[in-house]
Amino acid sequence: MATLYIVRHGQASFGADDYDVLSPTGHKQAEAVGRALASQGVTPDAWIMGDMRRHRETMAGIMQGMGVEGVTPEVHAGLNEYDFGALNAAKLKAAGLVPKTPIDRRTYFRTLRDVVQEWHRDEIPDPYETYGAFRDRVEDARRLCMREGVQTVLAVSSGGAIGQMIARLLDAPPLTQVKLQLQMKNCAVNRIVYSANNSYLHGFNETPHIDASNEAEMLTYS
Repeated sequence: MATLYIVRHGQASFGADDYDVLSPTGHKQAEAVGRALASQGVTPDAWIMGDMRRHRETMAGIMQGMGVEGVTPEVHAGLNEYDFGALNAAKLKAAGLVPKTPIDRRTYFRTLRDVVQEWHRDEIPDPYETYGAFRDRVEDARRLCMREGVQTVLAVSSGGAIGQMIARLLDAPPLTQVKLQLQMKNCAVNRIVYSANNSYLHGFNETPHIDASNEAEMLTYS
């Protein structure tokens, strides 16, 4: 059976003006996970990523860590994250409140969980993207990643999109998508084995690049 390795991006810039940029730790994570995958004998014959900057930077780091040159990854926007800020703003606007994004981490992720569940239930008026559209574009990306004719695929995406892909693979309810997302570590590796007829989750939220010697620096979630 073929294998899809789908990796969440490295640590981005939480709280900065532009979140969509890897932090110095994020760059280290990407190179480290590339080295770890290479040491496991992973040799992709297809490389795919979303079109966000943090995806590009993570893929570049992974390739550097694996010693891969001269490869241009395919790009599919279905691997992009949903825009929580836009969803939260739409919810607040509908309630006649001033749109704002929570700043502290605890409040941010609690609000994210609640808003995303409302999005799943189509309770947010005029969202920039419906949950159905998000679900469908992630499924389109999954089909591209898990197509016939390739044996080992390495893809870079974001926690929400990966959570959606895995939830659908498991025939789980929409709530599972955000539960998986909120568990996922930066540069976590998720493995799906598949054939033309079947697909199975063989690894979730793995961190082959982290051990006791570097955990304090390298284990991050946002």
